[in-house]
Amino acid sequence: MREGTRQSVRFDRGFVRPVDVVFDGDAQSSDGGLLLLRALDDQLGLTAALAGCLDDARDPERVAHDSLTLFRQRVFGIAGGYPDGNDAARLGADPLFKEVCGRRGVSGEDLASQATLSRFENAASARDVVLMGRALETHALAHHARRLKGKARVITIDLDPTEDPTYGNQQSSLFNGFYGGWCYLPQLGFLTFDDETEQYLFHARLRPGTASAWRGALGLLRRTVARLRKDFPGAEIRVRLDAGFASPRVYSTLEELRVKYVVAMQSNPRLKEEAEPFLAKARATAKKSGEGTAVFGECRYAALKNWPRERRVVIKGEVVVHPGRDPKDNPRFVVTNMRLVPKSLYDRYCQRADVENRIKELNLGLALGRTSCTRFVANQLRVLMTAAAYVLFQALRFAAKGTSMAKAQVTTLRERLLKVGARVVESVRRLALHLPAACPWREPWLAIARVVRVT
Repeated sequence: MREGTRQSVRFDRGFVRPVDVVFDGDAQSSDGGLLLLRALDDQLGLTAALAGCLDDARDPERVAHDSLTLFRQRVFGIAGGYPDGNDAARLGADPLFKEVCGRRGVSGEDLASQATLSRFENAASARDVVLMGRALETHALAHHARRLKGKARVITIDLDPTEDPTYGNQQSSLFNGFYGGWCYLPQLGFLTFDDETEQYLFHARLRPGTASAWRGALGLLRRTVARLRKDFPGAEIRVRLDAGFASPRVYSTLEELRVKYVVAMQSNPRLKEEAEPFLAKARATAKKSGEGTAVFGECRYAALKNWPRERRVVIKGEVVVHPGRDPKDNPRFVVTNMRLVPKSLYDRYCQRADVENRIKELNLGLALGRTSCTRFVANQLRVLMTAAAYVLFQALRFAAKGTSMAKAQVTTLRERLLKVGARVVESVRRLALHLPAACPWREPWLAIARVVRVT
């Protein structure tokens, strides 16, 4: 291999003839599939709604990059696998990124620099990001109401905090003893409609590292339940929460809202005593079979001084068996006002595990934890931009029904649908995008494009 002076490379060995490589393809992009996300964004009106919450105090006559263009540059950059503002230097002249951000792909001005994007992120106020978070909630709920025409039998709300480790001097980065490090604790909210397999993101809020799980959750639940009752009259609303939300205030609020709930609860001596009969049966069964087993039951329970009345607690008396180890008791408890039999109710709670997969997508596929700005508000803006990118991916996955991409994760959707080399040809009247005829994912790409009315 030898390198020339024009940033070219020749491969002399291993091929039937010498191969010369030169990076000189003008008006080309490696992210041709971003057009799909922009078409979905136009249908949803998502980036326009969120960017509209930002108060731009700059002089309009001296502005080269308006707030919507900057917001789209960051959202589509995150979607394309470029989560840092530093990536702007590599993407500013990309014709597809320019096009999806609202500029002419070939003849239009380049997109903003990293410095401009940094100023944009740090110019946001606390009021801006609060309004944007509310806009995300409102927009998501309105979209699903339109999609389902206000008809759903059961709507499930899942709230879950996730650890966002921090490594610098970010505001409100605090030491969390449970996670054993300095972090933020973003709270994410998801909606599931009837038997759909997707949990749709509708809420994303950055919080300090020591925030209690239910901090901000009660107001969110009140807003969300009221809106769902308005948009989906007659639907049963359910709420699933992990043990971090176990609090008399949470139970009382859920009962006041007249929703069905199932909330995990940490063990204590009284609950262990209640679980002992079920654990005894599980131990006996495990001893005979040599395998782990679980016995389900329930009790009425009221925490001393804190609970004004007893509530139903479903108990999972589980014994775990590992080869070469002694059997281990693993009792689990959930508080509920639902009437399902104990095993069915506990299985219903365990379905919230799918939410963990959505959170993994956000963290691993879209770098939700890239909250490296010093200002807390700027990091909240980053979380909301990441949430917007994920909402677009969920819309893309929905549009992929009936194709091999219908259940693909974010990273797979990006690699197979967005990372497509494209030659961009611009005329006065239209933009032509030439994708490889040998693209291995051509058929699902075209099928999705027809759904989102690109073709």
